[in-house]
Amino acid sequence: MADKTPQEILTALEKFDTPSITNVVATYPNNPLCLGLYNPWTENWYTDTSIKCMYPELGPRCGYAVTCVYRLPDPGFKRLSFMDVLEALDASPHPTILVFQQKFPPEIANKVGLAGGNMTTAMKALGCIGAISNGPSRDIDEIRPMEFQYMLSGITPGHGGQEIQAVNTPVSVAGMDVSPGEIIHMDENGACKFPADKAEAVLDNVTQLVAGEAEHQAKVSKATSAAELRAIFSGREYGDEKDKK
Repeated sequence: MADKTPQEILTALEKFDTPSITNVVATYPNNPLCLGLYNPWTENWYTDTSIKCMYPELGPRCGYAVTCVYRLPDPGFKRLSFMDVLEALDASPHPTILVFQQKFPPEIANKVGLAGGNMTTAMKALGCIGAISNGPSRDIDEIRPMEFQYMLSGITPGHGGQEIQAVNTPVSVAGMDVSPGEIIHMDENGACKFPADKAEAVLDNVTQLVAGEAEHQAKVSKATSAAELRAIFSGREYGDEKDKK
């Protein structure tokens, strides 16, 4: 894969679903094709059930993380705006995925329809292909034709005053801790992350893993008995001496 550019590697990773990516990133540390980048249970490297994919028909998306934090306006901090987010998207390697953490009080957290059609149009113009947030958003029908992916806690039509409080700092969204520049892979199953310098290794290993799984599943689909399945799952050909005992 050495002849592929970083962008070509990300495009190639979009041929695989997110569970397959997690399998080689960290899910099965004893598998030789698993890179073991995180302890699968103790580190926050993939999303939980608190958010869902808005446009599952778009398939997988893969890009560099750009991050920001939204919360209620703070009279003592007026330094940042959405333009700073756009500049961060523009400065990042492309394609990008915006991961924006919403830090609103519990009484309004489920009513902040934050990113709508105007924001999405601007983000897409700068090479952003998707966004992930721990809160709701809006304009779902308006955004659908843009083929821009969203993973959100839900949908709500309005919002009040809010402001950007941080840009390109570590964030935590839906059980996943993300730093700027990490790679995000997402589809209807959820999202996961991994370091950008591991992208080529992830692609190499997931290609081998999926090919091996296809061969395995082909054998399983033709099995006609538990004994035959036992042999397949043990890595043996059915009919070995062990199967005759």
